[in-house]
Amino acid sequence: MPAIKQYSKKDGSKAYMYSLYVGTDPLTGKPKRTTRRGFSTKKEAALSLSRLQLEIEKNGSIITRHDTTLFEDVYLLWLDQYKDSVKENTFRQTKYAFRDYILPQLGGYRIDKITVPRCQKAVNTWAGQIGMFKLIKNYASTIFKYAISLGICSDNPMAKIQIPVKKKIVSNAADKKIDFYSREELAHFLYCVEKEAELKKLAFFRLLAFTGARKSEILALNWEDVDFSSKRLNIYKTLAIGEKGVIVNTPKTKTSKRIISLDERTLDILKAWRKEQRKVYFAFGFNTSHKTQPVFTNQYNRHIRPSSVIYWMRSIAKKYQVREIKIHEFRHTHCSLLFESGATVLEVKERLGHANIEITMNIYAHVTKKQEEETADRFAKFMNM
Repeated sequence: MPAIKQYSKKDGSKAYMYSLYVGTDPLTGKPKRTTRRGFSTKKEAALSLSRLQLEIEKNGSIITRHDTTLFEDVYLLWLDQYKDSVKENTFRQTKYAFRDYILPQLGGYRIDKITVPRCQKAVNTWAGQIGMFKLIKNYASTIFKYAISLGICSDNPMAKIQIPVKKKIVSNAADKKIDFYSREELAHFLYCVEKEAELKKLAFFRLLAFTGARKSEILALNWEDVDFSSKRLNIYKTLAIGEKGVIVNTPKTKTSKRIISLDERTLDILKAWRKEQRKVYFAFGFNTSHKTQPVFTNQYNRHIRPSSVIYWMRSIAKKYQVREIKIHEFRHTHCSLLFESGATVLEVKERLGHANIEITMNIYAHVTKKQEEETADRFAKFMNM
């Protein structure tokens, strides 16, 4: 029989309490007890205890999860089933979102006690930290929905918050700068890469600049994806970082799957790199002659991590004093130079695998703006005045 105990409250008055085992918590698998306190008399405490014991006898063990279940407890339970429903890199990114943003704001609170103002404060904080704060908010909302499905709480306060509206700063400049190399800058950069006398790096940057493919798409290539006879490159997979390292995924959209034509110089560089790869890696005990051999590998003949090529870029830019751009901006470079060479918007969209025409048109607008600025100079030069 649980003991009813008397205790002293902060104001010095006396009250009664008891503690009772109520079953095993399904969230943790551990024995669970509930404590009830604040009874004015021992008789009141005994009556409450009798009612609770009767409820347990009638309905089986009860778990007072509302008393102690934290937001983080529910998140961890949800994470177990979420893992098998998404790609590995998506799972990894989701965990980071919770670790860096959601759990610091909500993780330590009892989930059934989290209020709308508490959620509003969290969302306001995220809005000041990350552009994709609405996605973070949706992740948090998912946990409340999951808790409701488990009967842990009855309401989703995240569904009642007001989405913060970020005010745009009015400016004559473009809302977002799109950076890329000019034709001359790209030619000089590739000349510097060639001076490095490392065919692997030259092959990578040449593909980057002359196909417009994404970094993750190029690093996922196998030699069977390069058709030397028809001069084409087959893009249908991407490289990503999973829980245990580098993984190869299918692309997110159907438009990302495409076939890209290759020029003779790019093909020659790829042929030279394939020949050197076979020779060098054979000396280390690797046979790289099979079709599924990755085009770009590290010293262990495994896929190169995406971060490695960023260091290649920084090293070359620093050594030869060339302007450094982001790896993804080689894609912008290819796009802009395609427009300058006379390619149509649809041709560029198909070659780069843009999901919608807006992305293509955004870069097209920057290119045409530059051409418009040069119109007056071209006219004056034509008139020779």
